[in-house]
Amino acid sequence: MSADRLDAAKAIAREAGTMALDFFKDLSALDIKSKGAQDMVSNADLEVETFVRARLAEAFPEDGIVGEEHGDVASSSGWTWVIDPIDGTANFVAGIPQWCVILACVKDDQTQLGAIYEPCNNEMFWGARGKGAYVNDAKLAIASTTGLNDGSVGVGMNGRTETHMASNLIADLSERGGIFFRNASGGLMLSYVAAGRLIGYTEPHMNAWDCLAGQLFIAEAGGRVEHQSAGQMLETGGRVIAGSPDIFDELLAMSETAFKA
Repeated sequence: MSADRLDAAKAIAREAGTMALDFFKDLSALDIKSKGAQDMVSNADLEVETFVRARLAEAFPEDGIVGEEHGDVASSSGWTWVIDPIDGTANFVAGIPQWCVILACVKDDQTQLGAIYEPCNNEMFWGARGKGAYVNDAKLAIASTTGLNDGSVGVGMNGRTETHMASNLIADLSERGGIFFRNASGGLMLSYVAAGRLIGYTEPHMNAWDCLAGQLFIAEAGGRVEHQSAGQMLETGGRVIAGSPDIFDELLAMSETAFKA
């Protein structure tokens, strides 16, 4: 773990979130374009990512960078930064205060550290491999639950996967007495699992910039995360299933059934 990189991740995420918040306060000035079904980008996304890239390049010029809105930069140090400048853009452009800035850093095929800043509530989720995870100064801890009927499960969906996948999962969850939660920001929902606010999270496909930091937080907070190669996630994305140890196996089995083509 690189302490200087963790400090930088937190500082840059906060600066970027403050910058995005200025855009959020004047939504009428945004230039919004569609990238696909329920997938938008605004000039705020582009400018915030440009800012983050510049700060990272200045601080760690040999590190690689992968971001949602701009091209990749190769790494010569072994470290690669993964950026989502505004996760939850659909919320952002609609004036819904559920969005965040995400930074993760990968080395040796594992996510080593991350920071997710949610400016509207001034919550900084952060953590590092083997060092725990926190929100602001409070240590995160996964929820203790008696079953899927004892808490809410985050369910993600997107235009890259078949619509029946999420609906099948939600139907099964409901039959087991569970409740599903969705706020259109995968990064925040994963952070909420780490904080014990949700008992689990499942989505048939996520991009690396949406999930790597949150998955790390869950593992560091005592939760279980389906094992993945960080390198493979950077290339293609993949399925994300995580949660309390009490319900993980059941949620995994449900997801495998629901997400069949």
